[in-house]
Amino acid sequence: MVKNKSNNVTADMYDTLVRPVITEKSMVSSEAGKVVFLVPLSATKDSVKSAVEAIFNVKVTKVNTIKQNGKVKSFRGHMGSRSDFKKAIVTLADGQNIDVTTGI
Repeated sequence: MVKNKSNNVTADMYDTLVRPVITEKSMVSSEAGKVVFLVPLSATKDSVKSAVEAIFNVKVTKVNTIKQNGKVKSFRGHMGSRSDFKKAIVTLADGQNIDVTTGI
């Protein structure tokens, strides 16, 4: 019998994980047991870890975060700036995996 931990999932956990990052680099790292998510700028490593563990029923060993400042670009002749964003690289325990291409 499989235990289901979905009873402790809250709406804030779904807000913590905005979307998975699907690029060539993130797909290569997924073979090593790492999954990349776009998260809000206010998200902490602990909140990302608890959200991934609760939503996907996996064991997380480590979370690394990267804050990327938006580029300054020219939009129709006027200078503007892209939005800042934050990525979380989640390392899963051995034998655990998440298929991000199928959705949540």
